[in-house]
This record gives sequence, structure tokens and C-alpha cells, in this order.
Amino acid sequence: MRAPIGLKISSRRRALGVSQAALARRAGISASYLNLIERNKRHVGGSLLIRLAEELEVELSELSGDAEHRLIAELDEAFADPVLEGIDMPASRDLVAQQPAAARAIARLRRAYLGATANADSYADRLRTDPLLAQLLHRILSGITAVRSTAEILEDVADLEEGERNRFVATITRETRGLTEVAHSLIGQFEVDARGRRTLSPIRELDDLIFERDNYFPGLEAVAAGLRAQIEAEGRFGEAALAACLAAKFGVSIARSAGREVDAAGFPGQYHFNSNTRTMWFQASAGAATRQFQLTRLYAELSAAEAIEREVDTPQLSTATARRLGYRALSSYLAGAMVFPYAPFLADAEAQHYDIETLRQLYTASFEQVAHRLVSLRKPGEPGLPFGFLRSDAAGRLTKHFPLPGLPLPSAGHACPRWVIYGAFRTPRTLARQIAQFADGSRYLFIASAQPRQGAGYADHAIPTSVMLACDVLHADRTVYGAGLDLGDSSADVPVGPSCRLCPRRDCADRQEEAFTTAGEPAAIRAPLVPRRFDIGEPD
Repeated sequence: MRAPIGLKISSRRRALGVSQAALARRAGISASYLNLIERNKRHVGGSLLIRLAEELEVELSELSGDAEHRLIAELDEAFADPVLEGIDMPASRDLVAQQPAAARAIARLRRAYLGATANADSYADRLRTDPLLAQLLHRILSGITAVRSTAEILEDVADLEEGERNRFVATITRETRGLTEVAHSLIGQFEVDARGRRTLSPIRELDDLIFERDNYFPGLEAVAAGLRAQIEAEGRFGEAALAACLAAKFGVSIARSAGREVDAAGFPGQYHFNSNTRTMWFQASAGAATRQFQLTRLYAELSAAEAIEREVDTPQLSTATARRLGYRALSSYLAGAMVFPYAPFLADAEAQHYDIETLRQLYTASFEQVAHRLVSLRKPGEPGLPFGFLRSDAAGRLTKHFPLPGLPLPSAGHACPRWVIYGAFRTPRTLARQIAQFADGSRYLFIASAQPRQGAGYADHAIPTSVMLACDVLHADRTVYGAGLDLGDSSADVPVGPSCRLCPRRDCADRQEEAFTTAGEPAAIRAPLVPRRFDIGEPD
């Protein structure tokens, strides 16, 4: 999936009045190759894209198409929705290039539709399971039954005495008044929910903030350097120095036990902080990487709350829930920047060819912690290797992602079953790799590892999660994971798609869901053994 970079180059070149031949000569390529680039028939990146940006006198970000890549991915998901089955939709790439405002409008409407659907599902679940709503509905039905029975008596019995008739009328008045109060209570329950809901989910709002900042927050990076210096004044950065700083500056003690405990919100886990007793508790099974990172995060939240709040105080996070999620995510970002200081960590990553296992040992970190930090190495002028990030639970559901321009990472649900992120579950704690090729010919190096947490005991079932990093195959030789692979030979690539619904590969034996089709195309379905028509005009 390519963003319309070529169309941008062509438009800018024409605006400057520069011929194809002249621009190609200045960029050091042939005019025919530039023609292919401008027609979006060739991928362009790296030093060539930088030279073109310089010659066209524009910022690199204006040509790289990062925002367009994400918008294209959103449109692909929107057009693949079963509700649009059979409609001849335009190509997402062309729509973004030619009608960007319309493309953004469709994406926004898609988000609103998803929000409305989620709200409807939530309300349906509440009606089925919420005891308060069930009680209110029961009272409404009981009241209606009482009113109806009383009204039938008044209608059917013509010779009621005046006193009896008045008592029945009073009963109807009382029941209807009660119904009115119950109805108000019921409506109020939904109004409270409606006021707290937005067309965009809190998670999506947080994603938008992180994507807009390219997962790089310079203000937090600067704060992290200062906080790490405070800790290193107590000794070598690590669990002991962190514990000493927390005790001296904030009166925090550390406790460990083998039992299960819950935090203030009632959630169980391997760690939690009791703000009343100033105690940081760890389950005995929590490893050194978890203890170090969570102590760092606690020190960051206690020392730099204002710095985190400044980043969270943005209109993009429109609800208390979104801001709470944002605070948690950015406190973890700050902790990561402290554990892995930018310049030294980047130097080590380059020196070790992005060997995650080596970096884990150098920094006393987990696979996921290192992967998170690698994805945030986006400092302008000093970037690391560009990675995309994906995490899946054991059921295959995607729980966290950070996209890579050009790589169609699903934002939710499930990815392609052929991706190594799922294969990694077969061999936990072992890194798996693959060269994946998409239908448009783009190729990526995928590396993944399933990491179960350490169980607290025999009865504690530690469910693993799988974390995957992805980079363009053009950068694979900069990593240790490209060693031994013939990166120029695509014959052994694994043919994949983004997800079954978005994948055009009709010959895939691993397809789990029918592919999206446009009007006039034959349905990509698994047919009966004996051909049959199910619609007028459909071929056998």
C-alpha cells in the first residue's frame, strides 16, 4: 500500500515550473524512473526522497506521506466493511490524492459509525446484564400491568359505586405517577452514559495523539535526562538506586510477597502502589525488568507529574478517560526514556545491529520494553531504524500497535493469520522471523517473540502475549535478524495481507474471512462442492 507520494512530487514540480528531465538530473536518476515515481509505480524513500525534497524546496514530512498512509489504511478498513459489500468504491490511494477532504470526511464518518455501533452494543449488554436497569424495566412492566388491570375493571364493570370507582382512579393515578418517576430514572441512566460518550473512543484519541507526535515527545525526553541524573547521584542506575531515591525523596518503601493483591481500583497484577501507606508492592514472581521499570515509572510520576500533565492537557484527549489513559501511557514513555536514555541507547542499538536480546541484557529490560523504546527513536535529525510495532494476546486480538508508513497494520481485531506474531506463540521466549510480502509487492522483515509472564505458582496461569517489530526489507541488513537471508531473493517470502477482510489474495488457503469485493467482481467465497447460484446474474 503506497501513499500518493508520486502525485505530490509531480504537483510540486509543476508548481515550480521544473521539467521531469531537469528534476531527474538534479536528483541523480533517469527521467523515466522519475516518471514511474510520479505515477506512483515505484517506491521512493531514503536518500532519494531527501534529495527530491531538497530540490523541490519542501519539508521531507510533506513528501513522506505518513499522514496519508494512515488515512489510506482507515479508508481500506472502511471500504472493506460488509455494509458496503458490492459497491464499486474508488481506490483509497486515489481518493486521498485527489480528494483529501472527502477522504478525511469518510474516515471521520467511519469512526462515528464505529462509535455508534459500540455504544449500541454497550447499551444492549447493559439491558441484558445491569441489575439496576433490569429492576427499572421490571417496575415499568409491573406498573403497566397494574394500570391496565385497573382500567379494564373500570371499563368492564358498569355498576361500580362512586367510592370504589374513585379508589380505582386513584390507583391509576398513583401507578402512572410511579411510572413517570421510573421512566425518568431510566432515561437519566442513559443520559449519564451519553454525556460521557464521544464519537471517538478514548483509545483512538490517544492513538491519534501518539501518531501525530510520531511517538516522540521531546519535552519528556529532556525531563527524563534530568530524572536519571538524580537517580545516578545515588549510584549506578538500577533497582537499588531507584529504591534509595524513592525512600529518601518520597518516603516510599518496597514490599514483596507471594500472594495475590489488587490495586485501589480492584485490578490484580504483579505490582501496585498504595498511596496511603507509600508502599510499592511486587509479587514475588515479578522479574528484575518489571521491578526496575515500574520503580522508574513511579519515580517519574512522583517527580514529574506536571510535565506529564502538560502533554496530556490537549484538546485531542477530550474525556477524563482519554486523559487518564494518556497519563498512564506517557508516564510509561517517560520511564522508558529514563531506562533507555536516547543517545546512548541509539548508539548501543546501532552497534549491536538492533539485537533485542543483547539490549535486554545491557539495560535489564524485557523484550517488550526494548521494542517500545526502539519504536520511539524518532528524534528529527537523529532517528533510529524505523520500526512498526504490534502486540497480540493469546486469542489473536491486537492490543497495541504503532504503524509504519506503507505497512498496513490493522488498528484492531485480528491481523493476517500468516504473520509471525501468531507463529511465535508456538515457541514462547524464542524469537521468530519472516520476510513477508504483500500483494502490492512491498516486503517487510517481521520479528516476533511470545513472552509469558512468570507465574506466581502452580495455580497461576501465565498467559503469554506476542510482540512483533516490523521494518522495510530495505533496512533488514542493518539488523542482526537479516543475517543469513538472501534479501534480494523474494521466492521464499511469505505471501501475506493486512487481514483476511482486506487481503486481495483469493488463492490463500489460510483465509478465515471472506474478502472485500467491489461491484461487478465475483465474490471471493468458499463455494459449495456443487456450483449453485444464489443471486440473479451470479455465475455458477
